[in-house]
Amino acid sequence: MKIQFFESRIFNVIICAGILFFGCAVIFSTAAFAKDVTLIFTGETHAMLYQCSCPIERDGGIARRATLIKQLKKKYPGVIILDSGGFFAGGVLDEYTQNAELDTQRTLVNLKAMELMGYDAVAIGDEELNFGIDFLKDNINKTKLNFVSSNLQVDNSLPYIIKEVNGVKLGITALTTLSAMSKAGGLKFVDPKHALKLIVPQMRKSGANIIVVLSHLGESEDLNLLNEVKGVDVLITGHSTGKGDVSSKIGDTIILRPSWQGRKLARATLNIKDNKILNYKAESLRLSDKVADDQAIQAILPRCFSDTACKKEGLVGVCQEPGTLNAKCVFSEANKIELQVITLRSCTACDTSAVVNYLKAQFPGMNISYLYYPEKKAMDLVKQLNITGLPAYLLGKEITKEKFYESIKDNFDGKGNVFMLKPSFAGLSYFLNREKIKGKVDIFFGLYDKSTPELLGVIKDFKPQIHFLAAQENGKFNAQGGNLEVEEYLRAVCVQKYYPDKAWDYLGCRAKNINSSWWEDCSGGMDLQKIKTCARGPEGQALLSENIKLNSELKVMIGPAYLVENQEIFGTKGIPSKDELKKLLKR
Repeated sequence: MKIQFFESRIFNVIICAGILFFGCAVIFSTAAFAKDVTLIFTGETHAMLYQCSCPIERDGGIARRATLIKQLKKKYPGVIILDSGGFFAGGVLDEYTQNAELDTQRTLVNLKAMELMGYDAVAIGDEELNFGIDFLKDNINKTKLNFVSSNLQVDNSLPYIIKEVNGVKLGITALTTLSAMSKAGGLKFVDPKHALKLIVPQMRKSGANIIVVLSHLGESEDLNLLNEVKGVDVLITGHSTGKGDVSSKIGDTIILRPSWQGRKLARATLNIKDNKILNYKAESLRLSDKVADDQAIQAILPRCFSDTACKKEGLVGVCQEPGTLNAKCVFSEANKIELQVITLRSCTACDTSAVVNYLKAQFPGMNISYLYYPEKKAMDLVKQLNITGLPAYLLGKEITKEKFYESIKDNFDGKGNVFMLKPSFAGLSYFLNREKIKGKVDIFFGLYDKSTPELLGVIKDFKPQIHFLAAQENGKFNAQGGNLEVEEYLRAVCVQKYYPDKAWDYLGCRAKNINSSWWEDCSGGMDLQKIKTCARGPEGQALLSENIKLNSELKVMIGPAYLVENQEIFGTKGIPSKDELKKLLKR
């Protein structure tokens, strides 16, 4: 494995003569075979040193990450480790920020850990300027990490590096968001698009076969950038909350998305032949409690930086001497708090475990009891407190004395002598005030979701009523995919009205070819002018308004989501099989 920095020039001369000829022939012939290059990537970790305080899947932590990286290095020789920026503590996206002193110390521990893990290149994002220019410069000089940005000049940072793995040379560069300018007085910024247009040919000239960009711009800017700058093979996103699938492809560019706060470790294997990526595989690997802590990282990791790292069931933990190697957690008995959960035994989707586990983590002295609707005590409370949906979570007023209450009090409604978690925070799975319609199924989804073709194939036999994921405000429609997605929905509702027997085929065809503007190819003999007139006029507007009316009423914003018999609502992670969905819908 070789790393070539941007200023280097390597010239190789191979002389094949006599007995050496056979060896050279072997070298040349093996070059024709495809080669694998494995990338490990993180981003937006915000110096998250410990596992998250999530209600479920309490994953993450740098000690677990280091262990998994060591395992992957053994499995995939020549692995490349990258970060797309946002690995400093502090700032608005760091939910564990405390004060400048502790945030600085947390950043230094994180940098040392990344150095021990062997990161090959890290992008300079706006968060890397949270503690000022001098702090960034000092740590660029002190660590062995390659800080990279092609559009921001910082002393001893690099515009790109060239790294050779398995005979493939990767040019790795990075882009810093222009929002960092407010923190970077005196540093020279270049427009990201202009910088990338210049740097890609330079990397090619330096021998790069594959171009990798660590972008700390935000994904919407990334997509605009890729429309104008060609030649990028892989782009790893940053400056986002890490939502969406771990990978996708736009044109010839593979988009890779790191896990938020380093809760998972993302890996992508590129299959390369003749300096082109033939195919790839990407996945996010859980950093669960099944992954052991790396001892070298544990040696530099303080026991705690705040009380949130001090958790034991039934006890309250306090962090003493936070952020130092002398830090320790001191535990005491927790105050008793009553939680009543009202739910239904017959509700398939009424899983209360996530919310209950979250509340237990914040209020360790919690005593939990369950009431089941329509049993009398549950019905009496529903009527008394005017509860319209279940599950409902009722806590005693003693929570107001707890330290954590102040941070989540806006998520509670006062109901007499109890506090109830707002449905906007806890979610609802069953609507008590809606009429039961036996056998009715409603589905909410977006045509631009890449899993929609598969979803339509699974759901079709259940004959659901379709609701598109769009919203209407001040007479205007909006959807995640912008105007193009809205136009798709306007045409679709018109097809549903005038050609109901062809609607499923039309939607399935469009979902498979959603990036094509040739919607007419999916029309199947419809009167195209009729559809256009409907979609472009008030009729289409009225039809789409009616189609998404239930979205607004039930506050459905993501999909796929399913409403069963007009009362029970749930979502699925991924697309279930027909048998799985049949079980979910069975009453």
